[in-house]
Amino acid sequence: MRKEAPRYAIYFAPDPASSFWRFGCDCLGYDAASGNVCDQFVPRGLDANLWYDLTAAPRTYGFHATLGAPFYLQGDCSEDDLIESVYTFAGRQPSFSIESLGVGRLSNFLALLPRDNHELLQVLAARIVSMFDQFRAPLSSADMVRRQAGSLSEKQKAYLELWGYPYVFDEFRFHMTLTGALPDSLLDLAQDEISELFSSRVGLEPVVIDSVVLARQEYRNGRFRIIERGPFLAPRIV
Repeated sequence: MRKEAPRYAIYFAPDPASSFWRFGCDCLGYDAASGNVCDQFVPRGLDANLWYDLTAAPRTYGFHATLGAPFYLQGDCSEDDLIESVYTFAGRQPSFSIESLGVGRLSNFLALLPRDNHELLQVLAARIVSMFDQFRAPLSSADMVRRQAGSLSEKQKAYLELWGYPYVFDEFRFHMTLTGALPDSLLDLAQDEISELFSSRVGLEPVVIDSVVLARQEYRNGRFRIIERGPFLAPRIV
């Protein structure tokens, strides 16, 4: 039986030794750096099993911000080629900081969001999409149908066709997902509780974007695991 090919993604993920990383892992109940499960934070008054189910979708990917969406390697590219390119790209990219993040809503799920679109984040994400598209195998018919099942704009549909993901370039919005879709009755409670946790654990410190990580998913329903971290150049003052 042929082994299923892995998928890869390029993320921003905090330093695994930081309180920022621990906050995200505790929210999801999974540490994508170690590959281990961890005790999950559960908002007060909610059933732990229910909350585990409501955070199942982001748990698959680990705590991160997507810069290059999950993809399969095209046939003539190897994992070693991809890793080398991640390090090459990162070694030419200056570090920078953004203002502190806050817990907000994207549709019916919660995520950490910057106050505004940050120009350097937008540029970084666009460069990654353009640079690493050479490694990406075309979407399968099933994946294309799955992606198109959502309410995409015409521009997003065009991006999906060209780049394998609808939320790229001017449609990109930096976010670090903390929950799956929540019922309206839980949104306020969950946002308040997670905001309190974030404030106590992380606070208003700026977020330093000083690396990208390469994550691998061994099989389609498995969890992503960080396999490499490419450090950026010395910090850039903005």
